[in-house]
Amino acid sequence: MLREIDNFYLQQKEPAKSCLLALRTYLLQYDAGITEAWKYRMPFFCYKGKMFCYLWVHKKTHQPYIGIVEGRNIDHPALVMENRSRMKIMFIDTEQDIPIQTIDTILGMAIQLYK
Repeated sequence: MLREIDNFYLQQKEPAKSCLLALRTYLLQYDAGITEAWKYRMPFFCYKGKMFCYLWVHKKTHQPYIGIVEGRNIDHPALVMENRSRMKIMFIDTEQDIPIQTIDTILGMAIQLYK
């Protein structure tokens, strides 16, 4: 029987599906303190037990993105607030290579907030 979190990825349409699966793998290997959880019916990632980031697909643009829970405390040009009060998101262009260096920078900034 599939877990809800696995089913989430399987139900996505390409190219978002491949992108989200690559981001999931990347996040889980980025730091030993990052673990995966199913919260609010979406794939969340916790850092040492605290909500850290999540993966989702934008309703209007259909672009996958990484949501950074404490995004309001991070100043980075790749992060967008939209109408959120706490979180910022980073859109991932499925037509381009995943911007690993940018993600590394943002994840590093986010982890510092938890230390």
